[in-house]
Amino acid sequence: MICAKDIMSKNVATVREDANVVDIIRHLVDNQVTGLPVVSEDRRLLGIVTEKDILEILLHDKDVKEKTAKDLMTTEITYFDEDEDLMKIFKCLVESKFRRVPILSEGKLVGIISRGDIINFLSKRAGGAARGKSDE
Repeated sequence: MICAKDIMSKNVATVREDANVVDIIRHLVDNQVTGLPVVSEDRRLLGIVTEKDILEILLHDKDVKEKTAKDLMTTEITYFDEDEDLMKIFKCLVESKFRRVPILSEGKLVGIISRGDIINFLSKRAGGAARGKSDE
């Protein structure tokens, strides 16, 4: 069985709940991601803030400079344990609208798996399988 910890991205860009909109945008751009987990000081997952959250607040609220990650983040989060079967995560990402899921260990953020991570994993497996066939 392939587990979340086998393919998750471990170097996860995060923000704290007091990060302002400008800081969040900077983190999204600098890290070339579309969403950021919001974590406490001890890496407990509090929420996720995405590009869409930022665009929605810009569309509906003129006083965005005062908004923080706590104001913008989604708090109902689908997440998985680091030992979860990859097929369950794969199915979740296919059937849901979100693009990434946080991976936790003992309640703390240890990684993230995006649709792209799964595609990269499949690509490497397919490449390995193709190489194995040509070696026969």
